[in-house]
Amino acid sequence: MTTTVVVGGSFAGMTAAIEIKRKGKHEHRVILIDKSPLFLFIPSLIWIPFRRREMKDISFRKVDILTKKGVEFVHADALKVDTETHVVSTTEGDFKYDHLVIATGPKVKFDVAPGVAEYSHYVGTPNGAMKLRAALDEFKKNPGPIVIGATQDAGCMGAAYEFLFNVEKWLREQNIRKKVDLYWITPEDYLGHFGIDGMPLGETMLKAFMKMFHIHYRTGVAVKEVTPDSVVLTNGEVLRSSLTQLMPPFVGVDFVQNSPSLHATAKGYVPVEDTYQHKQIKNVWAAGIAVQVDLPFTCKNIPFSAPKTGYPSDETGKIVAENIVRTVKGRTDLVKKAWGKIPGLCVMDAGKKEVLIFSNHLFRPRTFAIMMPNVLYDFTKVLLEKYFMWKSRRGYAWLP
Repeated sequence: MTTTVVVGGSFAGMTAAIEIKRKGKHEHRVILIDKSPLFLFIPSLIWIPFRRREMKDISFRKVDILTKKGVEFVHADALKVDTETHVVSTTEGDFKYDHLVIATGPKVKFDVAPGVAEYSHYVGTPNGAMKLRAALDEFKKNPGPIVIGATQDAGCMGAAYEFLFNVEKWLREQNIRKKVDLYWITPEDYLGHFGIDGMPLGETMLKAFMKMFHIHYRTGVAVKEVTPDSVVLTNGEVLRSSLTQLMPPFVGVDFVQNSPSLHATAKGYVPVEDTYQHKQIKNVWAAGIAVQVDLPFTCKNIPFSAPKTGYPSDETGKIVAENIVRTVKGRTDLVKKAWGKIPGLCVMDAGKKEVLIFSNHLFRPRTFAIMMPNVLYDFTKVLLEKYFMWKSRRGYAWLP
């Protein structure tokens, strides 16, 4: 029997673990190690601060579905791996593997600039989203300027845009919009770059949104410092701020960075082929955010990164599962799909409105790409959430 250890239990890890067991059946033992007992639909965290969702609405216990699907779940922190002895060390003991899947997600680099950790909020974690909820409750008692955006080296632009437009909608609902100067700051070369070199008419559309919603914006800027009442930009501008929400950059988690035999990049990501097999270690694989993605474009002024969202994470989890099963069978015809060749499928919430983003490839060149607004209601965003939670709760990882 082949033993595969999967480290990480979000989009990529859950998909890979369930699919390896489904395809490999009794010939494969699959162990999933994760520090959290809950699966969380991260894209819906942007709704938590506004009470549109509660945590229980977008999470469920992993062990129940994993056990049902024949996957062993270990609730532990993965500490390091020795790729020569094929052993993963955790807070619950050591686990030997024949194949290792690294699907560890990101570590948030809050020290990207002084004051980011202390004086800005981050909506990308449950704790951060709940702190933002409390901050908004206090803010409406004494409104002032708001600064929202992304720091230098950040890659999760889409979520920051979503939070921006949700805040704008919330301000109008609270009847305090006229009291608030709302600012958007981003390292992107232009609005709507998203770390994928933009989409047709994307910049024009977002400029129109900024004008329509009376949002001030700064592109191609970095954060020099955040203070209790301001955001200082590297161009020398000081933006007064009573509430700040910034998306810092991601780096590889400690598990990867504490494992020198993985030969990770300087930022802690795993170098892989287009099969998501490690470039040097053939029984090590990576999926989701843990994958090293090389940018096909050059940042003009301020560095920023490519997005690593749920859909490509889910897709790379499927590819890894298929390729491990093929490898164990002695096959060499592995599935290949570079990160940039994965289709771009995204629904950006815009405050009970949405923008549908579709392309045949995440990165250029593309033969099909469209960015289409839906100004009536964010129906597609809600439907996507309901669908993914439905399929995840039932372990239907094979579904798109």
